[in-house]
Parts: sequence; C-alpha cells; structure tokens
Amino acid sequence: MFEVYIHVPFCLRRCGYCDFNTYTATDLGAGASRGNYANMVIREMKLTKQWQLDHGIAEPPVSTVFFGGGTPTILAARDLVAVLDAVRKIWSIAPDAEITTEANPDTVNEYYINELAAGGFTRVSFGMQSAVPHVLKTLDRTHTPANVAAGVNAANKSGLRSSVDLIYGAPGESLDDWRTSVTTAIDLGVNHISAYALTVEPTTKMGRQIAAGTLPKPNDDDEAAKYEIADDLFAAAGLEWYEVSNWARPGYESQHNLGYWRNVDWAGLGPGAHSHYNAVTEADHPQSASLTAPAGGGCPADAGLGVVSVSHGLRSWDIAHPRLWGTAINENRVPWADSETITPEENLEELIMLGLRLHEGLDLDRINRAINDAGMSSTPQTLRNVSLDQLAPMVSEGLITVSDNHRVVPTRRGRLLNDSVIEQFFDFVGV
Repeated sequence: MFEVYIHVPFCLRRCGYCDFNTYTATDLGAGASRGNYANMVIREMKLTKQWQLDHGIAEPPVSTVFFGGGTPTILAARDLVAVLDAVRKIWSIAPDAEITTEANPDTVNEYYINELAAGGFTRVSFGMQSAVPHVLKTLDRTHTPANVAAGVNAANKSGLRSSVDLIYGAPGESLDDWRTSVTTAIDLGVNHISAYALTVEPTTKMGRQIAAGTLPKPNDDDEAAKYEIADDLFAAAGLEWYEVSNWARPGYESQHNLGYWRNVDWAGLGPGAHSHYNAVTEADHPQSASLTAPAGGGCPADAGLGVVSVSHGLRSWDIAHPRLWGTAINENRVPWADSETITPEENLEELIMLGLRLHEGLDLDRINRAINDAGMSSTPQTLRNVSLDQLAPMVSEGLITVSDNHRVVPTRRGRLLNDSVIEQFFDFVGV
C-alpha cells in the first residue's frame, strides 16, 4: 500500500493547547502563502516522485490521501481539489481510495463541502473537540456545536462520510461535561469518532498557564475515567474500538490511519511532514548510501540525504518552517530537513508499538519472524523470540488476550496501560 499525507500549516488562530507546526500568518515567504500553497505542494509532489524513480521505488496506486494541519479547509476548496488532481496525475489513485480532509467547523459550509465531493473527496474529519461551551473556550476553539452539526449534515447530503474528533481531560472539564460531548457526538449519527487525551506541552499557551498555576494540570485518573465513559457509550451506540483512540462502525475505520499503524509506505508533503518507506535498497540505487545533503537543508530530486544507508527502511521529514521549505522547492530540492534508516531492530520496535494499539492485534508469528530477520543483521543484539508461556502473566493480569492464531490484543485495561504493555514486550524480545 502507498498513502499520501498533505500538511497544511495555516490556521485562523492558534489554539492554546496546540504544538503542531501551524502558523496564523497568510504569507510566510518563498511562495508559502495561503493563496499559492497548492502550487508549492504540487511542485514538492513532482520532486518527490522523481526521487522515488531515482531510487527504484515503484509504488502502487495511492490507497488513501489525507489533508491535515493546521486547517486544510482554510484554503479554497478548489485548491484542495487541485492538489488531489495532482496526486491522481503523478501517482494515480486506486478506484476505491479513501480521500479525507480535516476541517474546522468554522471554515466550511454546504457549498464548500459540495465542491470537495465533486472533486473526489470521500470523507471529512471535523475538529469538534467538545460540545460544552466552557471547555471549548478553555481549548481556545471558536466554533459552536451547531457549526459541527451543520458540517456533518452538509457532508451527509453530499454523500461524504463524516468523522469527529474529541479531546478529553481539558482543565475544568467535569465527567458530566465529557458525557455531554460524547453523547452529542454520537447523536450526530457519524460512523467514526476519535477521542484523544489532552497532551499539554510546556511551550504552548496552555502549558504556560498550567505552569503559572492559572489552570489545573490534567489528571491521569480523570482521563482514565473519561476513556472508560467514552468506550462504554461508543460501544452501546454500535461504535467499536479499532485503535486505542478510535472507534467506528464496522467498515468505517479510517483506512489512512490504519495504514500508519500497519507500517505501510507513505509520502508526506508540506512543512514538517514525515515520509516512510519500507523497502529502499542499495541494490536499487547503489550511490544513494553516500550522497549528502546540500547546505541549508533539502536535497536534489535525485539524491539521498545525509550519509544514509538505505538498505532497509527510510524515514524522512520535511523542513518545518514554511519559508525555508519553500526556498528548497524553489531551488528544485526535495525539502527534507533530514532522514534516517530504519534498522531491523527499530522496525521490530515499531511493529510492537503499533500492533499493540490495534484491535486486530499484534501478530506474534510476524514479530518472531522480524526478530529472526533482525538477528541476521550486523548490529550486535540479544533478541529473543516471544513464547505464549511468557504472555500468560499478562493474560492473567487482564492486560491482553491471545487468539488461537497468535494475535495479541490489548484489553481495555491494557489500552489504559498501553505504555506498560509495550515496555513488557520490549523486555521479552530484548530491545
């Protein structure tokens, strides 16, 4: 599978809890402006495609496209459609592809959503966050619950699937507030809901308020209680958890996000976006192992980056600041800030971390194959296969279940203690 992610770094305002790579200015220089952004992303797309060709990477038609941010819908709908058309022209798109954009409810209306639907989008993910006015105010969100409902109704009329995102654990949010948000989201009739615990970074406005004592710090026990409330209410409404923070009716799971968790290939476009390739090899393009990045960041369209041996997997990330990102594109350079190889040991760690977040579970046989592959690498290691007997205590503690086909699935308790479950697996395999 091959996916495309497009990061749109513009926002109307910066929310107090947000530490994403976003900006409120309309023009950030070097062509990275709201009005010209689609053109810049399309240029990066062409450079990326050329890099793939030069490195012997032949991807299948794109299975999912996801516009995230920031606020993608701050751009004109015709710009998002133009970028999607470029993906179709440069890589081709599978007939049943999932095409999603995130949307701030303040920035879309029926006409905007109809234009997306006509342009080939299949799904809209609305940033709802909460249905309680004082919680929205604490989060610095300007939309109202009515705006969210209007957006979902417009999407329904146009034939687009809808999802909503919620955040729990905001300072001052009671358990009843959270129940209100969850039930309001369910009552919208959407088939997919994401619910994320609030993470407070010290450099954000909210982080500074908490450090100064003007807002209370989120509480782990409170967040655990809210997770259980959400899980119960979603399940009662027919929404099944398929990833730790995501629930959907069967058949409505986010295919793009599942691709991330299944470790597929994807190209990330836009300032700060990450890309991931499983099979870039020196045999495909021998000189790639020794190419270095030019001064100032970015790399030529036919080059690797850094002194990177790409005999296994490759992870890269774009220059974060839009002006420097745009400068690299204007100089005909893939706008990567840096990249790194993914060693067999790192691939093993990622398989464990990602698999233990999914309802489909961690394939124990696949993990043991990955352990054997890593054991054949030149890096000294002491990796060990995982046996069913080793997992018995975790089953007894109610953290995991193990199916007959050796898939390890976290229980709800295991989801709440996911970091601990992952650490125990790391201990088992010796990473």
